[in-house]
Amino acid sequence: MTDMLQRLTRAGIAPEITRPPPDRVLAGDPVHTAWNVEDRDGLFAGIWQSTPGTWRVVYDEWEYVRILEGVSILTPEGGVPVTLRAGDAWIIRPGFRGTWEVVETTVKDYVIRA
Repeated sequence: MTDMLQRLTRAGIAPEITRPPPDRVLAGDPVHTAWNVEDRDGLFAGIWQSTPGTWRVVYDEWEYVRILEGVSILTPEGGVPVTLRAGDAWIIRPGFRGTWEVVETTVKDYVIRA
């Protein structure tokens, strides 16, 4: 029955290192590291980390995030900035457009439904 449970951890998972597309970066040189634990039937789950910087985001998918470490600011296009800190949990819905600013290196766990 243990094959039906998956611990959400970085241990034993090869990280994927990326950056936002250059045309979306507004400040800094953010580096993203993702430990993708689950990828099944349009559902993705894992742990993500980013170094400081700011970039434009456009969400086509639904995402649940829980901030584990650091501080980020998520600002909806034409909206009020929201500060995300360790312990905060949010849902980002498809159609969200705005900016993601990592103030302090941020680590989050996530579940994405594409």
